[in-house]
Amino acid sequence: MSAVPYLALISAIAGLVLAGYYYKAVEAASPGNDRMVFLMTEIQKGARAFLKQEYTWVSVFVVAMMLLIAFVIHPLASISYLLGAVLSATAGYVGMTVATMANARTTEAAKDGPGKALPIAFRGGAVMGFSVAGLALLGLMVVYTVFVTWIEHAEAFEIVTAYGLGASSIALFSRVGGGIYTKAADVGADLVGKVEAGIPEDDPRNPATIADNVGDNVGDVAGMGADLFESYVGSIIAPISLVAFGLAGVGITAEQAGDSGPIEFLMYPVAIAFAGMVASIIGSFFVKSGDSTDSKSLSRALHMGTNVAMGLTLMATFVIAYWLFDGSDKPWGLAVSVSGGLVAGWALGKTAEYFTSDHFAPVKKIAKQTETGPATTILSGISAGMISVAASVGLVVLGVAVAFWGGEQTLGDDSFAGIYGIAVAAIGMLATTGVVVSVDAYGPIADNAGGIAEMAELDPSVREVTDALDSLGNTTAAVAKGFAVGSAALTALALFKSFEFALLQEGRVLSLDVGEVDVFIGLFLGAALPFLFAALTIDAVGRAAHAMIEEVRRQFREIPGLREGKEGVVPDSARCVEISTDASLKEMLIPGALAVVVPLVIGFIDVDALGGLLAGALVTGFALAIFMANAGGAWDNAKKYIEAGALGGKGSDNHKAAVVGDTVGDPFKDTSGPAMNILLKVMTIVSLVFASAFV
Repeated sequence: MSAVPYLALISAIAGLVLAGYYYKAVEAASPGNDRMVFLMTEIQKGARAFLKQEYTWVSVFVVAMMLLIAFVIHPLASISYLLGAVLSATAGYVGMTVATMANARTTEAAKDGPGKALPIAFRGGAVMGFSVAGLALLGLMVVYTVFVTWIEHAEAFEIVTAYGLGASSIALFSRVGGGIYTKAADVGADLVGKVEAGIPEDDPRNPATIADNVGDNVGDVAGMGADLFESYVGSIIAPISLVAFGLAGVGITAEQAGDSGPIEFLMYPVAIAFAGMVASIIGSFFVKSGDSTDSKSLSRALHMGTNVAMGLTLMATFVIAYWLFDGSDKPWGLAVSVSGGLVAGWALGKTAEYFTSDHFAPVKKIAKQTETGPATTILSGISAGMISVAASVGLVVLGVAVAFWGGEQTLGDDSFAGIYGIAVAAIGMLATTGVVVSVDAYGPIADNAGGIAEMAELDPSVREVTDALDSLGNTTAAVAKGFAVGSAALTALALFKSFEFALLQEGRVLSLDVGEVDVFIGLFLGAALPFLFAALTIDAVGRAAHAMIEEVRRQFREIPGLREGKEGVVPDSARCVEISTDASLKEMLIPGALAVVVPLVIGFIDVDALGGLLAGALVTGFALAIFMANAGGAWDNAKKYIEAGALGGKGSDNHKAAVVGDTVGDPFKDTSGPAMNILLKVMTIVSLVFASAFV
């Protein structure tokens, strides 16, 4: 049993080796002609410049947090925090680098059909996927092994939890900053290009096109990777911290829990992570495509890897449960908990797919509403997003109930057993992170490939292939967001319970009685916080997009022959990249700091108010995240449905109305919505790390 962390460590290294293998496979493919190489290089330069500046800005926050943690918690916890932050940033940078290599190579391969293009785009995404999962698990197992197993430090689990806070810090700023960047560029490019100038998406005449393609990488690759890195780490830390603080709260010390105590509680989530990594590695080799551009066959090919990985993980879950909990009459109970989480995550993804794919009624209904203008298009999208919340909440509630019941079956009829079942259900959702992120990161690569095909003025048949790949990418992104936000709810619940146990360990009982005025105030503040966070990030996109729109209009107005496409006349794309970079970095600071500062301030004032704050934020934040992600995805695919030829096609009044809906949805699905689940976990993990300081 003591070998489990080492097995997980080896599997993490295997994941990184696989990432290296896929990197070489992508690098070996042809990037195309000189024009394509030039465009690829421009996108790479813009993305690297942004990440360099972003990480420079965020490093100031990281250093400040390190000093605070070293002073208030323990100096070793600050080292663990730094390791989590550095590895998260590294995973994002590696993934972005490969994604900007894979885009032109996918375009070149698209000349020979989707059978050649899809594997390259997937392998580019797989470098990101296995870098995220490999580095996250590697760092966590190093911290756990050193401080819990080898040194047996008295505050070992506070140090382990600080690793998760480091990952969360990078994820928060990467998601917010990258999301503001990509949507400012996207909105500017769409409104001035498609609606005002009447030129196609990614037209080389549009000055914002390069910035838009850069944004796909810094937001949907680097930002998304940091997001899933944090989610994956949090899902493993949640049950570990629950055991460490929970058992200490009932009289068993942290050292006993990690040494002579019930070590199987600590090893079970680590063993599931090991099994999920191995399953993801195997599943990645099952992604193969034929020559059809039919979205259903492409979807089947792309999701084959995820389905294989999930199936293998489900089987391994039962084997591990029977091995670790052989003393229980019903060891299968915890396996049911993990399976319930995995199935609930899959079902959340499928729900997102139903509400965001143009194969189903909600998106077709939104597209139909474009006949009466942008207003009804927006109303229809809002309605679809709200309905999706009800369906998603139902799935999460069912998943929580199954997980709680499963924990009780194995561990006995008490609240700790049930909450532990919920905690391991979260790792069930994200055990296959390697292949889930691979499929998600595939989307921006396919999107960039289409942009390069348009800007390089390749044969329309190439754009037809890349559009088919891109359309699928929108759906895969929605599925990954379903996994992320579902795990956020379960992880935040487990971390919240760990926070309660950590306070109990310090002799402080947390009250959640809404009849108490401090709890009631905290509850309402928490309910309002996600709305404030969403408003700040949407406003940030609006302000950044305004500057972008004015710049694109200026260039069309002041550069002779640009709008007409006169030969030799090129836009000043670098200026647009600079605008997005500067605006996004300035705008990310206040929303990002909000998630850390608010729980710290409230916690030092009143711990019970902080408990109410976390509870209120969890409920409204989850609902808002689902609503925004699915409404935005539905508007986007309604636009693409019309662009594919339905209801008048490109250039029609229906298309213009759909573009407006998509523009509203852009910050919903790619900025505010995805950042919401990080907000929930950052607030909870900050509270957990500083619990002893509050008391």
